[in-house]
Amino acid sequence: MLKEVIDIIDLLDDPNITGDGVKAFLEKEAGLTDISVKRVEGEKGYTDFLNIKVKGNGGGPTLGVIGRLGGIGARPEMLGLVSDGDGAVAALSVALKLGKMKKRGDVLPGDVIISTHIDPDAPTSPHEPVPFMGSSVDIKVMNEMEVKPEMEAILSIDTTKGNRIINHRGFAISPTVKDGWILKVSNDLLDIMERTTGELPYVFAITNQDITPYGNNVDHLNSIMQPAVVTDKPVVGVAITSSVPVPGCGTGASHEIDIELAARFVVEVAKDFTRGKISFYDKEEYETLLKLYGRMTFLRK
Repeated sequence: MLKEVIDIIDLLDDPNITGDGVKAFLEKEAGLTDISVKRVEGEKGYTDFLNIKVKGNGGGPTLGVIGRLGGIGARPEMLGLVSDGDGAVAALSVALKLGKMKKRGDVLPGDVIISTHIDPDAPTSPHEPVPFMGSSVDIKVMNEMEVKPEMEAILSIDTTKGNRIINHRGFAISPTVKDGWILKVSNDLLDIMERTTGELPYVFAITNQDITPYGNNVDHLNSIMQPAVVTDKPVVGVAITSSVPVPGCGTGASHEIDIELAARFVVEVAKDFTRGKISFYDKEEYETLLKLYGRMTFLRK
């Protein structure tokens, strides 16, 4: 998928790029037709939300893929594509690849819905150990625009380099989060990660506070797990990572090979999930947890 990643990086590394520009590119290059673009104004500017549906044959479950970020650029403070944009790059590369597959006749049984947003001049915000990218719109708006009720499981892709939790260059996945519960890591997803990388899998740690809503005055690793706040479907984070802390607003920090690994992993998950071959969590064990300890839905509030 390296070509798709390079093409998307070149497309997004433009101060004049818009959601409509991305839509036109995907229509032309991948034959995708079910794409919506909505511009949302916020206190610090605007961003264009994209929702892309790659329709399957109608015989399998629907996977959600969210490219989570603050912005793809931080102009005029920083010039060029920022590290925080990797989530959008990966998600749109997945859309481009799945669209090409469909054109060639490799159609998945179920739908894949890809959501992200395009903002080439987003604000920055202070954070330790490195500055975060801010956003032109509130996190609640992002969740409303990007998390769709049709999604039966969600992969949330986000640059996760501004921390000391995961110290590995490449990508890592999170434990599955469902309705306030942090469940064990999916063996099915670990198998796919091993297959696509040819290496032992990497898993990043999350805590209860990471799956609570932003704005509650407690620290969060980043926004990678925020989709879990507004859905009872299983959510897994796909973190694009580095060995050292890298600011989200840093430029020249997007590694095409790392993004390609993460995007190819997501495509392989899409193939297997929409065929009903894999699960994000053990349903029987989850029901046992509910019987023993009750629901954890209150963490989503």
